[in-house]
Amino acid sequence: MGPIREALAAAARAVILPAGLPKLTCTGYTPDSVIAPHFFTGEYSLDFDRTFARGTDRAELTCRVLVGRADDAASQQLLDLLLSGSGPASLKEALEAARGGSGEPALGGLANDFHVARVQGYRWYEHQGTTYVGAELTVNIYGDGRS
Repeated sequence: MGPIREALAAAARAVILPAGLPKLTCTGYTPDSVIAPHFFTGEYSLDFDRTFARGTDRAELTCRVLVGRADDAASQQLLDLLLSGSGPASLKEALEAARGGSGEPALGGLANDFHVARVQGYRWYEHQGTTYVGAELTVNIYGDGRS
């Protein structure tokens, strides 16, 4: 799962924030400290044997995006941009660009396919003693169960 998590973080780096805002930092793991705004992959669940003979497994990966809260309204406006369904600041659009073309494997061959399924948990998060506004993105990943 580690290479998939790193590939998703790399895809998230394609986000383009409006001029004057700090660049989105991204990690494929839960960081000790955050340089906001920050995207990272977190916990996951794994469903084995979605098809017979170890044909397909499905992972549900929870990712988080945290934004600093120097100004509550501005922070939430930035988070809204990151959580939008499209546009240069959209995490969904940046991540799903790594799906590959029709018939191609996703994430450079690490998965058969994936999609950003849901945003949830839009709220205040505490991370290492600092409070951020943030949300969770649920990513469903499908891959060969034999590898």
